[in-house]
Amino acid sequence: MAHLEVQPKSGTPWWVWLLLAIIALAIIIFAVNQCNPDSTETGVTDTTANSTIDRSEVLAATEPDWNSVDFNTPQSTNPDITDTDIMTRENADYTIYTIGENILFATDQKEIQGSSETKLKQIADALNERFKGAYIGVYGSADSTGTASHNKELGAERANAVKDWLINSGGIERSKVSTHSLGEEEPVTSNATKDGRQQNRNVQIVAFRHKQ
Repeated sequence: MAHLEVQPKSGTPWWVWLLLAIIALAIIIFAVNQCNPDSTETGVTDTTANSTIDRSEVLAATEPDWNSVDFNTPQSTNPDITDTDIMTRENADYTIYTIGENILFATDQKEIQGSSETKLKQIADALNERFKGAYIGVYGSADSTGTASHNKELGAERANAVKDWLINSGGIERSKVSTHSLGEEEPVTSNATKDGRQQNRNVQIVAFRHKQ
């Protein structure tokens, strides 16, 4: 009787086990990610959170808070303004150009006097040189004589007159100029004297800085 020699079965190749292990690991990772969706974001860089915001661009693109202007900002000298009838005040955020009502307007009138246009031109030239494209606010003020409502209306009329001049004759961009009436509020000095009341009847042009 012939002897049958049975050969032992060869073991499973090692690379098969490696492949199975890789597949199993992939299945586990997939299952974990499905249970926790936030984990898929761990490799994503949040460019919004990490980017540096250009604050100057935000300032230039966003209209400022006109109620935040401090009209008691310290007085300053300005090389662009040589006319002594024009007062300048300045801080890190804005420059204020103040010109008296008696210089701009005749008594109880709201039309700008021709003699004051050279003064407005000097302010307009400074605005175009230093504040091109920036937001400009024109504030009309009155003294405390008369009713508060009348003073408010008068301040608005005179602010609008200066705004129109800056746009039509001063080359200032219309969309950047706004008007505001302070009326008898925010006086630059006391209303107790004639001289003080005269100083408080004014128009103030506020230019917010436009940083590049």
